[in-house]
Amino acid sequence: MSKSFSLESIVRPNILSLTPYRCARDDYGTGILLDANENSFGSVLQEEESLLFKDLHRYPDPNQVLIKERLISFRGLQSIDYLFLGVGSDEIIDLLMRIFCIPGKDKILITPPTYGMYSVCANINDVQVIKVNLDVEDGRFQLKPDKISEALSENPSTKIVFLCSPGNPTGTCLSHTTIKAVLDDPNLKGVVVIDEAYIDFTEETEEASVVKWVEKYPNLIVMQTLSKSFGLAAIRLGIGIADPKIIRLMNNTKAPYNINALTSHVALNALSLQNIAKMRETTCQIRAERARLISSITSITGIGKILGANNANFILVQILDEACEKPNNKRANWIYKELAEHQGIVVRYRGNEFGCEGCLRITVGTPQENEKLLEKLTHLLRETSVKST
Repeated sequence: MSKSFSLESIVRPNILSLTPYRCARDDYGTGILLDANENSFGSVLQEEESLLFKDLHRYPDPNQVLIKERLISFRGLQSIDYLFLGVGSDEIIDLLMRIFCIPGKDKILITPPTYGMYSVCANINDVQVIKVNLDVEDGRFQLKPDKISEALSENPSTKIVFLCSPGNPTGTCLSHTTIKAVLDDPNLKGVVVIDEAYIDFTEETEEASVVKWVEKYPNLIVMQTLSKSFGLAAIRLGIGIADPKIIRLMNNTKAPYNINALTSHVALNALSLQNIAKMRETTCQIRAERARLISSITSITGIGKILGANNANFILVQILDEACEKPNNKRANWIYKELAEHQGIVVRYRGNEFGCEGCLRITVGTPQENEKLLEKLTHLLRETSVKST
């Protein structure tokens, strides 16, 4: 960590002096509750809710202590003071920009190709985006610490560095050596955010999560989610992990009761020991199916390389030109649209991203879904080859 790091010096002054809103449940949560102007007669779904959830007429726990206790056990953290829960990781991204970045003045740094919401959120908050491309040679998708250091030196008002590991759309874990180089860089005056949305799909032998580094680096924030490995995208639960001083600022700045009771109920159940074991079993199955998909798809004429290290639940596939010589955006985009509009299979076109020419990002489906994909992809690539002759 840079010795010059000072949290107070990079937080917006109005956030530092903010008196947070206190929810009714911040003080007391049991007894006859006549403090929050809830409907004491219950919800209109009283009969139905008894089968699923109780007390829908009451505001939820603003601190979500039970979920956090299960998370620290699961991730091996010291205390719940290191945890923040948000409405998906997107709320956390937005909240961090509002805490650290003065609109029209401060900047963030991203490393393309990467998750698009960092830039979208920066634009919404009137924060300039500095780009330092990954090393994309041969689908490597790794950081260039020297280039990042140079950019930080030239842009001292950079408050947040966003790194995605495993990356989206790269599917590649960043090396711990390069992450550490960024965290220790003397030109870094702000914080580093590591987005680990896909971390549970990595092999145990691989360089994976840096979540426990937050106990050493007060300028590190790790984001995780229940959307991917736990298969709970619909409940929108994001997890921020950082030094307690940063977590305190996030809790002070968030909206009250941001995590609803329905999300809370499902998340708590998902984090039981039984369901964590089930998650690990499922991710193991996905890794096996990913390997089978890669083996099958690369045998199709017209498919190029599978880029990246394949550390996530998707693959990044090159579509070659009709001569099968080099990646081709026009053909890849045509395949993408044909699959979606006429074959009932939706993937993502990523050819416009840096280092991803001619690429489709394909989520690893079930064996049946993947068989259908392989069949349709083979047919479409053969059809375009026939048309070009």
